Amino acid sequence: MSRNAVIVTGPGFQDHDVVFCYYRLLEEGWRVDIATKGAEPAVGKYGVPLPMDKTARPLISFDDLAVDAYDAVVLTGGHEAPDRVRQHRGVLDFVAGMADAGKVVAGLCHGPWIMVSAGVLRGRRACAYIGLRDDVVNAGAEVVDSDVVVDGNIITCSYYGYMGAFMRAVFETTDKVAAA
Repeated sequence: MSRNAVIVTGPGFQDHDVVFCYYRLLEEGWRVDIATKGAEPAVGKYGVPLPMDKTARPLISFDDLAVDAYDAVVLTGGHEAPDRVRQHRGVLDFVAGMADAGKVVAGLCHGPWIMVSAGVLRGRRACAYIGLRDDVVNAGAEVVDSDVVVDGNIITCSYYGYMGAFMRAVFETTDKVAAA
């Protein structure tokens, strides 16, 4: 069964996060979109461009995000990009809609800032990058010291060094959600 994911990001994204997650999703046979504000090209903190390569699908706009189109949303880090992204009401509505629909909402490093603003962490267990811990607590989550936490369809990862475990959790959780 073919799966669809969207990585939501913007200028100043954490290059490691986007590159690793994107290519891991492709490696597993997923169809992957990358969404930016206005489908505008973006450059990561360390210079990786979006779109990443000549085989990449065109970027999509935040305005084109639709819950029915995706099995998972991956919210990557780099403190600048998530802080910009969470100011877009349409993205927050999309993330909340994905969570409400029982689809996978996965935040890596600073990516959970978007989850905080979308209101999807209240009453959930989560882990958090040290710089986000207070925000995640104030959003109503129980923060635990862990590399990756899965609470139903919500996945958090505290640091990009744990991306392997994070992506395994995305694949396993998507399979569980689909089977339910």
